[in-house]
Amino acid sequence: MSELKRVERVESTPFQSHSNQNVHGWERIGSLTGGVLMVGKGLRRGGVFGLIQVALGGMAMARGITGHCSAKSLLEKSRQDMNNVRAKIERAGEELNRLKTNAEVATETATVTGNDSLKSPKAAV
Repeated sequence: MSELKRVERVESTPFQSHSNQNVHGWERIGSLTGGVLMVGKGLRRGGVFGLIQVALGGMAMARGITGHCSAKSLLEKSRQDMNNVRAKIERAGEELNRLKTNAEVATETATVTGNDSLKSPKAAV
């Protein structure tokens, strides 16, 4: 009889560009709206502080238009790295518990012959 082969989904092909958007939905709309408002306020205000406000508004608008935020990418990467480290630590803890259990099981049936150093320590050398 024929065996059924599992079909796996192809995420991307070499000819497709991977989506680099990490800002979606309401967050993107909020960035656009906030950016437009900040640019408008900055233009009305004028001066150095107005120029700073225009620049920040422009950055917020660019974030909303492109759907990409570099700061958010860095935060997500560091969060993912932290989760990877946490998973490794948890696996190491599980391995230590297995080793401890194996050692306890192995020593349950072991017999010690000779000098028990806890009950009768060796004389000073």
